[in-house]
Amino acid sequence: MPRITLVVDAGNELGEGPLWDVEEGRLYWVDSLGKAFYRCTAEGKGVERFDVPEHIGSMALRSGGGAVVALRSGFHFYDFASARCSPIVDPEADQPRTRFNDGKVDPKGRFLAGTMDYEEREGLGGLYQLGSDLACRKLDHGIICANGPCWSPDGRILYFADTWQETIFAYDYDPETGAARNRRPWASKGAGYPDGATVDDEGYLWSARVHGGQILRYAPDGSIDRAIDFPVKTLTSVMFGGENLDVLYVTSMARPIAGKPPAERAAGGLFAVHDLGVRGLPERRFDG
Repeated sequence: MPRITLVVDAGNELGEGPLWDVEEGRLYWVDSLGKAFYRCTAEGKGVERFDVPEHIGSMALRSGGGAVVALRSGFHFYDFASARCSPIVDPEADQPRTRFNDGKVDPKGRFLAGTMDYEEREGLGGLYQLGSDLACRKLDHGIICANGPCWSPDGRILYFADTWQETIFAYDYDPETGAARNRRPWASKGAGYPDGATVDDEGYLWSARVHGGQILRYAPDGSIDRAIDFPVKTLTSVMFGGENLDVLYVTSMARPIAGKPPAERAAGGLFAVHDLGVRGLPERRFDG
């Protein structure tokens, strides 16, 4: 049986984007509405906070040092020494109702992140790819709330969720060129709505179901392989980490929904799921 522990009682307004860095042996995650990202050990010790000037959707470490962050006003570099952000590009500068949300680095070191409608009603968002040359490429459009980008172990399938379309989509992905085509619905069944996701070394996808209180494991054909019930409903994202990449870290949110705070005291915390019997895949750093 899986064992669930509260690793950090973070109280994040909107915890998101757990990221295990194999080089540092540290876990990162963001509080999107708290305008910050965090770092800690596998056991949740030594928590550090890094403030950013705007709402943050996601982040990744850079191969040359520092981080790349997806903020309300586009992609930025973050320098740990100065604790400052410097802008790279804002592909939706003309759209005041959107901000960047979930993102990850692809198998060849590009940073891919999508945007979302602040009102979570209309397909105003897009899916963007930031190359190592810092060129920004738009891969898709018409997205309400971008979440859960991740790849099959061979890098040839990109998975991506639009939470409020209640669907995880799949694209054919070319790791060499970064081209994404042939978008199709891949999975939609399950409690709650699909949020952050990751793929394990067997090619199965793990999805946090926000408002549903479950983590679902999907087989490569899109069928549900396993469901894990959680002590909080407001789960947001997942990532394998730890020394053996066999611990599933899970973020959650404590922000009020329809004016009411979550019922569970631990909402907004960072959790870990042990004894799953599977391992994750190491995450790339951004090459830019």
